[in-house]
Amino acid sequence: MSKKLNIGLFGFGVVGQGLYDIIKTKNLNLEIVKIAIKNPEKERSLPKELFTTDRDEILNNPEINTVVELINDTEAAFEIVSRALSSGKNVVSASKKMIATYLDELIELQQIHGTSLLYEGAVCGSIPIIRNLEEYYDNELLHSISGIFNGSSNYILSKGFLEGLDYDSALKQAQDLGFAETDPTMDVGGYDAKFKLIIAAAHAYGVVIDPKEVLNIGIQNLAPNDLQYAREKNLKIKLVPVAKELDDRHVTLFVLPKFVNETEFLYNVEYEYNGVTVQAAFADQQFFFGKGAGGHPTGSAVLSDIAALRYDYQYEYKKAKGVNNLRFTNNVEVNIYLRYEDEALVDSLEFEHIHERFYSGSYKFVIGKINLQKLIDNQQRIADTKAFVAFADQLTGVALAAEKLQAAEA
Repeated sequence: MSKKLNIGLFGFGVVGQGLYDIIKTKNLNLEIVKIAIKNPEKERSLPKELFTTDRDEILNNPEINTVVELINDTEAAFEIVSRALSSGKNVVSASKKMIATYLDELIELQQIHGTSLLYEGAVCGSIPIIRNLEEYYDNELLHSISGIFNGSSNYILSKGFLEGLDYDSALKQAQDLGFAETDPTMDVGGYDAKFKLIIAAAHAYGVVIDPKEVLNIGIQNLAPNDLQYAREKNLKIKLVPVAKELDDRHVTLFVLPKFVNETEFLYNVEYEYNGVTVQAAFADQQFFFGKGAGGHPTGSAVLSDIAALRYDYQYEYKKAKGVNNLRFTNNVEVNIYLRYEDEALVDSLEFEHIHERFYSGSYKFVIGKINLQKLIDNQQRIADTKAFVAFADQLTGVALAAEKLQAAEA
């Protein structure tokens, strides 16, 4: 028998409303007791007595045994979730930045207090990737996880590639449709995708990584010449987070625009859709596809977690708790396309090998092999000079810089 869940909900925005819409069509032995909101003046579709602006009405209520956290404030979300877990309440959250930033602490709180935190809705909307990494792939060696984790940036790229829209016009459309925020940096800068990647990597590889250590370069500097180059090569540009096991001791993570060809699953993932490719040793390549944003798609993932709590489901973090010698490294070599204006930038990046170089008027690019750390060291310069960087190897291109790593560790 499932137990009755009395829910305290934090946030009643797009996802909160979507979750409520789905719940009212079901009979799941659960009840939303109270909803915490920031703005009491806003017109609501539910009775006023259901709402409160005081978080303690939920956190200090002994009858509420489950907290659902769907707010945008990272620090406030962490306080709410940590207090709930510490007081014996189970939690469902969709706050990817908060979870990625405080994952170590959140895992420890669950272990100390015997409570459960579930967050399927934080990673790729309706795609059930976390539960699959946790359960289906728990004994599987995963070579890599990559994909399209952010619907806003993918919408902009699809508009540019398929419809010829310039970046600013595509961004405006994405904002008008609610796919991108007024300040789109989190989406187009690759931060959102990075937070999701870090969460997924914790379940895939058992490593918990500080977001500040992981490179993310987005699509803000995309120009018509870059799209034209992709078309001429029969490629598309997608913003792709990558987690890859390099050997039995090292794993790397990064977020970069990537040239993809028509043989790749991601080639046909367009607009606000997300896609996740898992490359496994025994199951081989598998692909997950679905809507990555929106009230109902994300609400369905949140509801799946809520329903699992009726049977006391918990993440076991099996790979983190097992024998795990994996360490994160940025000492890897990648093939990149760099479209630039500043010649000094090319010198600073210290390409280890250049495959192709092109000059034509104001359009200059170089394709070659570079150490990932050099991109990190020059990230601000890349942004300031409006250069565009993309991962330029469709099949391989991430190799451990073994000799350098061994020398550094010696």
